Amino acid sequence: MRFLFLLLAALLFLAPAQAQQAASEPAPAEELIRILEDDNARADLIERLRQAAPEAVDDAAAEPAAPQLSIARQLAEYTRSVAEGASATMGSFGKALGNFQDVFTGGLNADGEVLRNLAINISIVIAGLFGSFFVLRLATHALTRRIAADAQGKGGMRWLGALLLVGLIDAASIVIAWGLGYVLALNTGVNPSGQMGINQSLLLNAFLVVEAGKLVFRLALAPRLPSLRPLPVSDESAAYWSFWTARLISLVGYAFLFVTPMLNGVVSRAAGSAVQVLAMATAITIAIIIVLQSKNDVRTWLAGISARRNNDGIGRALTALGQHWHVLAIAYLLTLLVVWFANPETALPFMLGASLQSLIAIAVGALIVAFIGRFVSAGLTLPDDVRQRLPLLETRLRAFVPGVMAVVRWVVIFGVLVAIGQAWALFDFAGWLSSEEGLLVAGSVVSAALILLVAIVLHVVVASWIEYRLSPKVGRVATAREKTLLNLFKNAFTVALAIFALMLALAQIGVNIAPLIAGAGVVGLAIGFGAQKLVQDIITGIFIQFENVMNEGDVVEAAGRSGTVEKLTIRSVTIRDMSGTIHLIPFSSVDQVSNMVRGFSFYVADVEVAYDNDIEAVKQAMRDAFEVVMQSEHKTVILDDLDPPVLVAFTQTSMKLRARIKTLAGQQWGAGRLYSETVWRLFAERHIRKPTPRVSYVPGLPAPWNADEGGD
Repeated sequence: MRFLFLLLAALLFLAPAQAQQAASEPAPAEELIRILEDDNARADLIERLRQAAPEAVDDAAAEPAAPQLSIARQLAEYTRSVAEGASATMGSFGKALGNFQDVFTGGLNADGEVLRNLAINISIVIAGLFGSFFVLRLATHALTRRIAADAQGKGGMRWLGALLLVGLIDAASIVIAWGLGYVLALNTGVNPSGQMGINQSLLLNAFLVVEAGKLVFRLALAPRLPSLRPLPVSDESAAYWSFWTARLISLVGYAFLFVTPMLNGVVSRAAGSAVQVLAMATAITIAIIIVLQSKNDVRTWLAGISARRNNDGIGRALTALGQHWHVLAIAYLLTLLVVWFANPETALPFMLGASLQSLIAIAVGALIVAFIGRFVSAGLTLPDDVRQRLPLLETRLRAFVPGVMAVVRWVVIFGVLVAIGQAWALFDFAGWLSSEEGLLVAGSVVSAALILLVAIVLHVVVASWIEYRLSPKVGRVATAREKTLLNLFKNAFTVALAIFALMLALAQIGVNIAPLIAGAGVVGLAIGFGAQKLVQDIITGIFIQFENVMNEGDVVEAAGRSGTVEKLTIRSVTIRDMSGTIHLIPFSSVDQVSNMVRGFSFYVADVEVAYDNDIEAVKQAMRDAFEVVMQSEHKTVILDDLDPPVLVAFTQTSMKLRARIKTLAGQQWGAGRLYSETVWRLFAERHIRKPTPRVSYVPGLPAPWNADEGGD
């Protein structure tokens, strides 16, 4: 940052010398006129041209190009021009002070009668012009306040219309006062009726220009109409800046557009130059005082903007600018004063024009960046019907839009910097852009940007179409196979589109993509050897997709994990088990897949009853439970009658019977739960006992020695 400040200070110091150097060179037209008017000089010129013509031709043939100067020689030439420019600047400054001194020492005289007539004419115009303007302003204040009150709290076009209407009213009062001034100038004073002096016209035109400039700042700051104020400043700041900008515009405008031309014609050019010096020095002094008074306020304001931006890159730049902005502003003002002293005819208009163009570029860039920031912060909201059809489109756009807008923001900042450099003649960007090389570079960059933009739009379109096709709320409900293949297609299309767009963009900006493609092949071969597990995952995944053994939403068992398939890629499968745990299983670890929802499903009901129950009664209860299920909402998923209950096993305490219910694929659990509940409820109602563990006590026989003893 310190380097940037030093660079700017060097540019500000060297600008007057460069401007003076350009201005100090004699005009070719004036020099030629002087030579042609002098007979001897004209004859001498003709003789020199005759003598130099053959040599010039020979020199041009022998030396087609001028020798290149060394860096040391170029530096010496540049420093010499700077020193000569600084010397000329000091001389011009001393001459201006001398003219200013002549006004007060009596060195300049004017005709008293002319001054008297001028004073009468100007006084009448001033009284009528400013008096009528004051009355018109008072008359329009109530109207503008009413318009501002009506627009308070309103936004958008209503607010903009009110601001433009207030501006039109103020402009109308200026034009009316200006017209009344012309009427007074033509019909009053010492001049004949229907005629007016040039000085009266100068005053009226100066009034129009000055008040128009003040109107622009009055609309931007709106000190008396806070509801219409477009700039985010407080009432106190608006009143402060409006007051001082109006005084500065009046001082400089009337001094340069009215007083100076009037004194040049009535008194002398020295008097006009003296007034210009006084006005310019006073304006610069006031501006420096304003800068010093506003140093902390502007610093706080920029720090607040940086805090609202969470101290990002632009925020940190604003904070650094807030620490040193007053130094840059004072340096610019002093440079402007020195340049004006050096050459007001050429250098000052250049600096003022460059400054105005820079301010316009910064203002336009700030408006565009503010609009982009407001658009991003407000977010993107789609209509309800579009959100219903494409529920993820809004989220997808909100993910893309901030990035695109950030790129646009930096493009705008770059454009502002280019415009400022072009205004100050630091480089000829417009000339370079119109050249063959510039057109080639600009065309390549624009083509690459358009390719990337088309790729982004194409990705959004394809992803939205796939989302629309998979949405269960519109059209035909997609099958599990369609969901799997469409998701795989979206992933593959995204990768292919990204690579293809990147290659085309690089080719547009002049990068040879053939080595990149060859290098990608070598890298792919190396990855194939080094990451064999990854290759195995992809190959196994391709065959699994070809064989259509599982799709998203299926209930499967793979690699010892069972659950619902939530995501299926070309390399892995994501399964959520009954406890809600997510398992990511690479296909290289899958040697067997069990799909529980393919085609149709069976609910297998195994029941165990005690041995003392009647088997036929148990079977009848199981058949009756199935009839209950067929009368519920689950009957739509049952495809066939109940498989007859059969006795399948005996245990130590029970008999096991089994029945099966055939349902649609993946729909067996709801019907099965209701069937199991009904079976056990009917068992309880019909006193069919469940198996319970039993312990039988069998008394043991007397020990043999006890029996022998008893025998004795």
